Amino acid sequence: MKLNNLTPAAGATHTSKRLGRGQGSGKGGTATRGTKGAQARAGYEHKIGFEGGQMPIQRRLPKFGFKNPTRVEYKAVNVADIEALAAATGLKELGLAEIVSAGLAGKNDLVKVLGNGEIKAAVSVTANAFSKSAIAKIEAAGGKAVVIE
Repeated sequence: MKLNNLTPAAGATHTSKRLGRGQGSGKGGTATRGTKGAQARAGYEHKIGFEGGQMPIQRRLPKFGFKNPTRVEYKAVNVADIEALAAATGLKELGLAEIVSAGLAGKNDLVKVLGNGEIKAAVSVTANAFSKSAIAKIEAAGGKAVVIE
């Protein structure tokens, strides 16, 4: 197989109809544009969303919801992930650098530790935020939850 032998699958392509090429073509005259009006003229462009004077869909549908402009988004890391990371690395102190290098979060992410899973290792965890259940589980295992301000 070579690049010059490649062809599209049968039926995948078709030749477009050549409009406005004389009466013998069957698509001459107005070239399927109808008679008169802006849409029959060359250079006609309508606005995005314009529906020919009909009320456009973005005005027919109601607005709903609320987007909080000051929302702070955290990358969720579970206690089970912390347990696995501590077991894999053998470290007693896990910070953002270790969490990022393990691929649990990106370097620009804010990290919040959530209480999903179990933890047995006494590990000091440093993150941007913790859930109450995560703090309880980490401290019950003999570790510390340190919040970065």
